[in-house]
Amino acid sequence: MAMGLKKRRRIQLIVIAVFFLIVASILIGFAFKDGIEFFRSPSQVVSENINEDEVFRIGGLVKENSLLKDGNNVSFIVTDRANEVEVKFVGILPDLFSEGTGMIATGRLKSNIFEATEILAKHDENYMPKEVADALKEQGVFQE
Repeated sequence: MAMGLKKRRRIQLIVIAVFFLIVASILIGFAFKDGIEFFRSPSQVVSENINEDEVFRIGGLVKENSLLKDGNNVSFIVTDRANEVEVKFVGILPDLFSEGTGMIATGRLKSNIFEATEILAKHDENYMPKEVADALKEQGVFQE
């Protein structure tokens, strides 16, 4: 009888532990759901049907002669040299942000204009975000 009680307690503890692991996994999944941002190139943005509520990252090169600044309002075109997407941003651009350089922006696509909430620029002359470099390689316009 004593061995049966020990075995039953052990099984109960295992079931309780598995239950808490499942609950913790579900809670972590819900926490990450809003934090996950998918990366897209301009070609993917043009070709996909993107929901206006979806937050994602777009990356590519800032098109030459497309940067317009009006105080804190900034607009420019990001390109992967195959397709282009207009980007609007309100805020201060990073110091290293310039035309012809790699960048990544976080935001939403509304009426075919990407409304950015955050802009990231290259770190030095040789740096390009991995996602941007991969997308440009697929287009055959970037070589290391």
